[in-house]
Amino acid sequence: MNRPPLRAVIADDQALVRTGFGMILAADGIEVTAEAADGAEAVAAVRRTRPDVVLMDIRMPRTDGIEATRRILGGEGPHETRVIILTTYDLDHYVYAALTAGASGFLLKDVTPEHLVAAVRLVQSGDALLAPTITRRLIERFAHREEARPAGVHRDLSGLTPRELEVLRLLATGLSNAELADRLCLSPTTVKTHIGRILSKLDLRDRVQAVVLAYETGLISPGGPTGTG
Repeated sequence: MNRPPLRAVIADDQALVRTGFGMILAADGIEVTAEAADGAEAVAAVRRTRPDVVLMDIRMPRTDGIEATRRILGGEGPHETRVIILTTYDLDHYVYAALTAGASGFLLKDVTPEHLVAAVRLVQSGDALLAPTITRRLIERFAHREEARPAGVHRDLSGLTPRELEVLRLLATGLSNAELADRLCLSPTTVKTHIGRILSKLDLRDRVQAVVLAYETGLISPGGPTGTG
Protein backbone atom coordinates (compact mmCIF):
# COMPACT_ATOMS: atom_id res chain seq x y z
CA MET A 1 0.00 0.00 0.00
CA ASN A 2 1.40 3.37 -1.01
CA ARG A 3 1.89 5.89 1.76
CA PRO A 4 0.50 9.42 1.24
CA PRO A 5 3.08 11.94 0.07
CA LEU A 6 4.95 14.00 2.63
CA ARG A 7 3.41 17.48 2.90
CA ALA A 8 5.25 20.74 3.55
CA VAL A 9 4.61 24.47 3.99
CA ILE A 10 7.32 26.96 2.97
CA ALA A 11 7.42 30.27 4.87
CA ASP A 12 9.83 32.94 3.60
CA ASP A 13 9.39 36.58 2.69
CA GLN A 14 11.38 36.11 -0.53
CA ALA A 15 9.27 34.72 -3.36
CA LEU A 16 12.30 33.32 -5.17
CA VAL A 17 13.31 31.30 -2.11
CA ARG A 18 9.81 29.88 -1.78
CA THR A 19 9.66 29.02 -5.47
CA GLY A 20 13.11 27.43 -5.52
CA PHE A 21 12.56 25.31 -2.44
CA GLY A 22 9.11 24.35 -3.69
CA MET A 23 10.51 23.10 -6.98
CA ILE A 24 13.18 21.06 -5.18
CA LEU A 25 10.66 19.42 -2.87
CA ALA A 26 8.12 18.78 -5.62
CA ALA A 27 10.78 17.12 -7.79
CA ASP A 28 11.26 14.57 -5.00
CA GLY A 29 7.56 13.89 -4.58
CA ILE A 30 7.04 16.14 -1.55
CA GLU A 31 3.78 18.07 -1.79
CA VAL A 32 3.96 21.78 -1.00
CA THR A 33 0.55 22.47 0.47
CA ALA A 34 1.02 26.23 0.88
CA GLU A 35 3.51 29.10 0.81
CA ALA A 36 3.63 31.98 3.28
CA ALA A 37 5.33 35.39 3.13
CA ASP A 38 5.31 36.00 6.90
CA GLY A 39 4.77 34.19 10.17
CA ALA A 40 1.08 34.96 10.48
CA GLU A 41 0.44 33.49 7.03
CA ALA A 42 2.53 30.46 8.02
CA VAL A 43 0.41 29.80 11.11
CA ALA A 44 -2.78 30.11 9.07
CA ALA A 45 -1.38 27.82 6.35
CA VAL A 46 -0.47 25.17 8.90
CA ARG A 47 -3.92 25.28 10.46
CA ARG A 48 -5.51 25.02 7.02
CA THR A 49 -3.37 22.33 5.39
CA ARG A 50 -1.92 20.35 8.34
CA PRO A 51 1.52 19.70 6.80
CA ASP A 52 4.11 17.27 8.12
CA VAL A 53 6.94 19.83 8.02
CA VAL A 54 7.27 23.61 7.86
CA LEU A 55 10.34 25.30 6.39
CA MET A 56 10.35 28.52 8.42
CA ASP A 57 12.42 31.63 7.73
CA ILE A 58 13.36 33.59 10.85
CA ARG A 59 13.32 37.18 9.64
CA MET A 60 9.94 37.99 8.14
CA PRO A 61 7.65 41.06 8.38
CA ARG A 62 4.74 41.32 10.82
CA THR A 63 5.19 38.01 12.63
CA ASP A 64 8.69 36.53 12.57
CA GLY A 65 9.55 32.86 12.31
CA ILE A 66 10.24 32.42 16.02
CA GLU A 67 6.83 33.65 17.09
CA ALA A 68 5.19 31.61 14.32
CA THR A 69 7.06 28.52 15.53
CA ARG A 70 5.85 29.12 19.09
CA ARG A 71 2.26 29.40 17.88
CA ILE A 72 2.42 26.32 15.67
CA LEU A 73 4.13 24.09 18.22
CA GLY A 74 2.36 25.58 21.22
CA GLY A 75 -1.10 24.44 20.29
CA GLU A 76 -2.15 26.50 17.27
CA GLY A 77 -1.06 23.86 14.80
CA PRO A 78 -1.50 20.11 14.41
CA HIS A 79 0.49 18.17 17.02
CA GLU A 80 2.44 16.14 14.47
CA THR A 81 3.75 19.13 12.47
CA ARG A 82 7.49 19.78 12.80
CA VAL A 83 9.39 22.98 12.04
CA ILE A 84 12.77 23.42 10.36
CA ILE A 85 14.21 26.92 10.73
CA LEU A 86 15.80 28.56 7.69
CA THR A 87 18.63 30.99 8.38
CA THR A 88 21.17 32.90 6.31
CA TYR A 89 23.94 32.84 8.87
CA ASP A 90 25.52 29.89 10.65
CA LEU A 91 24.75 29.99 14.39
CA ASP A 92 22.40 32.94 14.01
CA HIS A 93 21.53 34.03 17.55
CA TYR A 94 17.85 33.66 16.73
CA VAL A 95 18.29 29.93 16.21
CA TYR A 96 18.62 29.24 19.95
CA ALA A 97 15.29 30.93 20.60
CA ALA A 98 13.74 28.91 17.77
CA LEU A 99 15.02 25.65 19.22
CA THR A 100 13.64 26.46 22.65
CA ALA A 101 10.33 27.27 20.93
CA GLY A 102 10.24 23.67 19.73
CA ALA A 103 11.86 23.66 16.28
CA SER A 104 13.42 20.35 15.26
CA GLY A 105 16.53 21.92 13.74
CA PHE A 106 17.76 24.44 11.25
CA LEU A 107 19.13 24.72 7.73
CA LEU A 108 21.23 27.36 6.06
CA LYS A 109 19.53 28.84 3.01
CA ASP A 110 22.40 27.79 0.75
CA VAL A 111 21.61 24.13 1.50
CA THR A 112 22.02 21.73 -1.43
CA PRO A 113 18.84 20.27 -2.96
CA GLU A 114 19.82 16.80 -1.78
CA HIS A 115 20.37 17.97 1.80
CA LEU A 116 17.11 19.92 1.80
CA VAL A 117 15.07 16.89 0.78
CA ALA A 118 16.92 14.60 3.18
CA ALA A 119 16.38 17.07 6.05
CA VAL A 120 12.64 17.32 5.45
CA ARG A 121 12.28 13.55 5.33
CA LEU A 122 14.46 13.06 8.41
CA VAL A 123 12.46 15.49 10.53
CA GLN A 124 9.14 14.11 9.31
CA SER A 125 10.24 10.64 10.45
CA GLY A 126 10.49 11.95 14.01
CA ASP A 127 14.25 12.47 14.25
CA ALA A 128 16.07 15.73 14.93
CA LEU A 129 17.84 17.52 12.13
CA LEU A 130 20.75 18.96 14.08
CA ALA A 131 23.71 16.80 14.90
CA PRO A 132 24.11 16.85 18.69
CA THR A 133 27.54 18.49 18.38
CA ILE A 134 26.03 21.40 16.43
CA THR A 135 23.26 21.73 18.99
CA ARG A 136 25.81 21.88 21.75
CA ARG A 137 27.73 24.66 19.97
CA LEU A 138 24.53 26.66 19.71
CA ILE A 139 23.59 26.20 23.33
CA GLU A 140 27.05 26.81 24.72
CA ARG A 141 27.14 30.07 22.82
CA PHE A 142 23.75 31.36 23.93
CA ALA A 143 22.53 29.48 27.02
CA HIS A 144 24.33 31.85 29.39
CA ARG A 145 22.29 34.80 28.11
CA GLU A 146 19.43 35.27 30.52
CA GLU A 147 17.34 37.08 27.93
CA ALA A 148 17.42 34.02 25.72
CA ARG A 149 15.89 31.74 28.34
CA PRO A 150 12.16 31.15 28.13
CA ALA A 151 10.01 31.07 31.23
CA GLY A 152 9.21 27.74 32.83
CA VAL A 153 12.23 25.78 31.64
CA HIS A 154 12.99 24.19 35.00
CA ARG A 155 11.23 20.97 34.16
CA ASP A 156 11.29 18.26 36.80
CA LEU A 157 13.78 15.51 35.97
CA SER A 158 12.90 13.39 39.00
CA GLY A 159 10.83 11.01 36.88
CA LEU A 160 13.95 9.82 35.06
CA THR A 161 15.83 6.78 36.26
CA PRO A 162 19.55 7.11 37.08
CA ARG A 163 20.37 5.43 33.77
CA GLU A 164 18.09 7.81 31.86
CA LEU A 165 19.71 10.80 33.55
CA GLU A 166 23.09 9.44 32.52
CA VAL A 167 21.92 9.00 28.92
CA LEU A 168 20.48 12.52 28.86
CA ARG A 169 23.70 14.00 30.28
CA LEU A 170 25.82 12.22 27.67
CA LEU A 171 23.35 13.07 24.90
CA ALA A 172 23.82 16.74 25.76
CA THR A 173 27.58 16.46 25.29
CA GLY A 174 27.11 15.72 21.59
CA LEU A 175 27.40 11.93 21.50
CA SER A 176 25.60 10.03 18.75
CA ASN A 177 23.54 6.92 19.48
CA ALA A 178 26.46 4.72 18.44
CA GLU A 179 28.84 6.64 20.71
CA LEU A 180 26.35 6.43 23.58
CA ALA A 181 26.08 2.68 23.09
CA ASP A 182 29.85 2.32 23.14
CA ARG A 183 30.29 4.55 26.20
CA LEU A 184 27.56 2.79 28.20
CA CYS A 185 28.25 -0.74 26.90
CA LEU A 186 24.70 -0.99 25.60
CA SER A 187 23.24 -2.00 22.26
CA PRO A 188 22.16 0.81 19.89
CA THR A 189 18.59 -0.48 20.20
CA THR A 190 18.69 -0.13 23.99
CA VAL A 191 20.09 3.39 23.71
CA LYS A 192 17.31 4.32 21.30
CA THR A 193 14.77 2.90 23.77
CA HIS A 194 16.24 4.96 26.62
CA ILE A 195 16.10 8.13 24.51
CA GLY A 196 12.51 7.40 23.54
CA ARG A 197 11.53 7.02 27.18
CA ILE A 198 13.31 10.26 28.10
CA LEU A 199 11.46 12.16 25.39
CA SER A 200 8.15 10.63 26.44
CA LYS A 201 8.60 11.32 30.18
CA LEU A 202 9.67 14.92 29.58
CA ASP A 203 7.12 15.54 26.80
CA LEU A 204 9.83 16.49 24.31
CA ARG A 205 9.62 16.31 20.54
CA ASP A 206 13.14 15.15 19.75
CA ARG A 207 16.74 14.96 20.91
CA VAL A 208 17.40 18.60 20.07
CA GLN A 209 14.86 19.60 22.70
CA ALA A 210 16.41 17.10 25.11
CA VAL A 211 19.81 18.76 24.71
CA VAL A 212 18.28 22.21 25.22
CA LEU A 213 16.52 21.01 28.37
CA ALA A 214 19.69 19.43 29.77
CA TYR A 215 21.35 22.86 29.68
CA GLU A 216 18.30 24.82 30.78
CA THR A 217 17.75 22.64 33.87
CA GLY A 218 21.42 22.76 34.84
CA LEU A 219 21.94 19.03 34.29
CA ILE A 220 24.95 20.08 32.26
CA SER A 221 26.57 23.52 32.07
CA PRO A 222 28.05 25.34 29.07
CA GLY A 223 31.77 24.73 29.10
CA GLY A 224 31.42 22.20 31.88
CA PRO A 225 32.36 18.51 31.98
CA THR A 226 31.52 16.63 28.83
CA GLY A 227 30.12 13.55 30.38
CA THR A 228 30.51 10.80 32.90
CA GLY A 229 33.28 8.34 32.82
